[in-house]
Amino acid sequence: MSRVELIGVAKTYDGGVAALHPTSLEIAPGSFVVLLGPSGAGKSTLLRTINRLETPSAGEVRIGAEAVGPANLRQLRGRIGMVFQHFNLVGRLNVMTNVLCGRLGKHRGLASLLFLMGRADIDKAHAVLARVGLTDKAWERADRLSGGQQQRVGIARALVQEPALLLADEPVSSVDRATAREIMDLLADICRSDGITTIVSLHQVALARRYGERVIGLNGGRVVFDGPVGGLTEPVLNRIYGEAAAAEDGDDTALANG
Repeated sequence: MSRVELIGVAKTYDGGVAALHPTSLEIAPGSFVVLLGPSGAGKSTLLRTINRLETPSAGEVRIGAEAVGPANLRQLRGRIGMVFQHFNLVGRLNVMTNVLCGRLGKHRGLASLLFLMGRADIDKAHAVLARVGLTDKAWERADRLSGGQQQRVGIARALVQEPALLLADEPVSSVDRATAREIMDLLADICRSDGITTIVSLHQVALARRYGERVIGLNGGRVVFDGPVGGLTEPVLNRIYGEAAAAEDGDDTALANG
């Protein structure tokens, strides 16, 4: 389990666009946290600054007792699993090979470059594929799977790292509603069963209400709400979504009840 702390973290892109204003947060080990907000709110930027897929313009990120920086980035990334919105799989490769990519950070030199994995790595890959329900797909090309199956491969690739922290960036935006529930059930079970600190960015209010232990609402690159899911009242949703709040909440009701 990993504690995560952001201290005054901000991100400004070229041209002066402030994607994330100075933000300070502390996330407890083993918790399941949802970043909630519309597109462009700063959710993905905040999430990606944690593992330095985005370099903060200011501030500091700490994972456990360590500040994230160039000197320890490789080591820390080995403890951080990442699940992407659009899966980020190599479509022409089979599922097993895609999952084993999650083990590359455990190796150095020739073994990593030539993709020479040992029996222990392969056994771990089989185990995580069984956990996400894809044992029978291990040798199929990744691009022949459904969207939901591809996202499960992405989760398996993250799990095979044996992470202490799991980041999921809009993991259900590219799947249908029923599959979204299945993916969120899987992520919540991983957090609960393995004690892995999990941070998930979402735009669906209903999913945040169903799965979030704590919800951090963002709008315009600023945190406008931080509290338990029961605090997602209409005024709070208006702060997060503005005039689109009612439509966002209503359109996603089936996600919670389906």
